[in-house]
Amino acid sequence: MRVLVLFAHPAQRKSSINVAMAGGARHLDGVTFVDLYAEYPRFSIDVDREQRRLTDHDVIVFQFPVFWYSTPALLKQWQDLVLEYNFAYGPQGQRLAGKLTMPCITTGGSRADYSEDGGNRREIWHFLYPLEQTATLCGMDYLPPFVFHSANHIDDISAQHHIGAYPQLLAALRDDRLDLAGVRQLKTFNSFDLSGLIRS
Repeated sequence: MRVLVLFAHPAQRKSSINVAMAGGARHLDGVTFVDLYAEYPRFSIDVDREQRRLTDHDVIVFQFPVFWYSTPALLKQWQDLVLEYNFAYGPQGQRLAGKLTMPCITTGGSRADYSEDGGNRREIWHFLYPLEQTATLCGMDYLPPFVFHSANHIDDISAQHHIGAYPQLLAALRDDRLDLAGVRQLKTFNSFDLSGLIRS
């Protein structure tokens, strides 16, 4: 399948995990990688180009760090402008119907922070519900998020494991080797879950 990765990170100089993940995605055969902040530093989004990208791909991956329980500002503007009535939804708006979409995110907080007993009082998937509902409205097939918690405070071994797993995930999506039924049974998944979800 044709995979599009839309990468949105406004503070790349302060990120090692997301930038390393992006490097693995950027050079993967059969994957179109777009750095939204590099392409639109003034937030002047080319709606026609972005809509063509969407229609030309089968899988849409949103890669971003969670900022204040939401997407970075440019990705929200991208949604507001690109997912137009009668393109993405509405009586004539079925151009994205049936496409797979999935968030691949990092959080500063730990898994424990994102729990009912943690400081954020909810699991991470609760905060991504607007993305899930947007996908549903557009007729897209929303997959649970691929998550890396504690991105700023994790040990090098776990970080490298996640960075290495990301292109494996994208390649599995590209080659239709990801166990979608297994993924859909999860609220979220991570690099340690991935080996059991990729078919040989």
